[in-house]
Amino acid sequence: MSSSSSRFSHVVNATLFALVFSLSAIADSHVRIVRLSYIEGGVQISHGAGQAYEKAIVNLPITEGAKLKTSDGRAEVEFEDGSTLRIVPDSVVEFPQLSLRDSGAKVSAVEVTKGTAYVNFVGTKDDELSVRFGEEKITVAHAGHLRIAVGEKDSSIAVFKGLAQVESPSGAIEVKKNQTVTFDLDSNEYKLAKNIHETPYDSWDDQQNEYHTRYAAKSYNNYSPYAYGTTDLAYYGNFSSVPGYGMMWQPYFAGTGWDPFMDGAWAFNSGFGFGWVSAYPWGWTPYHYGSWAFIPGYGWGWQPGGSWNTWYAQPRVLNAPKGFTVPHAPATGTNTVVVNHGTASTFTGTRLVVRNNSAGLGVPRGQLENLPKLSQKVQERGMVTQRIYSQPAVMASSGARVGSSSRVSEPMPHMSGMSAPSAHSSSSGGSPHR
Repeated sequence: MSSSSSRFSHVVNATLFALVFSLSAIADSHVRIVRLSYIEGGVQISHGAGQAYEKAIVNLPITEGAKLKTSDGRAEVEFEDGSTLRIVPDSVVEFPQLSLRDSGAKVSAVEVTKGTAYVNFVGTKDDELSVRFGEEKITVAHAGHLRIAVGEKDSSIAVFKGLAQVESPSGAIEVKKNQTVTFDLDSNEYKLAKNIHETPYDSWDDQQNEYHTRYAAKSYNNYSPYAYGTTDLAYYGNFSSVPGYGMMWQPYFAGTGWDPFMDGAWAFNSGFGFGWVSAYPWGWTPYHYGSWAFIPGYGWGWQPGGSWNTWYAQPRVLNAPKGFTVPHAPATGTNTVVVNHGTASTFTGTRLVVRNNSAGLGVPRGQLENLPKLSQKVQERGMVTQRIYSQPAVMASSGARVGSSSRVSEPMPHMSGMSAPSAHSSSSGGSPHR
């Protein structure tokens, strides 16, 4: 695998991606920002009508009018309340509406124009979600879990959880839990089946739902009014009480030589200037709310607080150590400016090499158990090799899932290295099932 610099530069240099706003700007237009929370493989984005597709990266802000397209890749979009939309290879989705009503209710409209999308709607009070596919439109008013598939000859919706109201040329259709409705694209006729035929990517969707459920920070409202991004904070790091500062969050695998701006990019938008996009898999909430602070003997940590009514594009820094240059957006120009001063963990085959000061960069989400213990070993040794065995979902002739599991071996010591702040504790919950 290539270095962090070449890997991230290759992605970002092809991308003019950051549509970053202050909340004061989006309040007038009632436009919302949601998060591109996960990318694997080839994923592209278009920021609006007439704009070309460009390579996308994790933590990219998604706004109204955006489109996502996958080739061999997969992606997840996370909404403010923790609801998710996932797409599999060879899929295209659009976001024709991401708005905020005067009442405060959030209105999200998605269109699946090709391929397969999974929707897991939390069902926050008064919020609205609709999904259009072909000539059909789904309205999800309560918590629900759906699969929408759009092919060349037909389209379908399968309801794993909840209830979906479908508007179609043939009239209104109610699809209940464990039911599937299929539409013929030529005749507009439909068939309602009282079962769901599983597909290979159902297991991947299950794994992502399990990750969000297991590592969801159930008390996130103690430090954030928004749920998006908080699952990654719970998995990739932990809060602890710091004298004089209160509760602060710090990523695992981060020594005293790490700072939160080692990997990312300044990206330019003609309407709003430059904004920071973090390369870290957890790098959403800590870069748009609260402040980063350096505490001697502890290192860098994220401190929640301040005005949650301001979504800012340029991170805030407190108590920077001597010699540290506070990051600033470029004063002139329009080109994306890549920042690569850190390191990344690397994965090849079944071996993941976890490095100190990687701060989770390169660590696949949800694939490792007991990150606090692993982090302590990495801090003591500088580098640890971890074996990961992952079996993708395959389909039996009956259509039933026969394999979707992963297991993790004990870490193997690789070499000695630097020490760092003490390890943290973590929490985990149960695993959900369809």
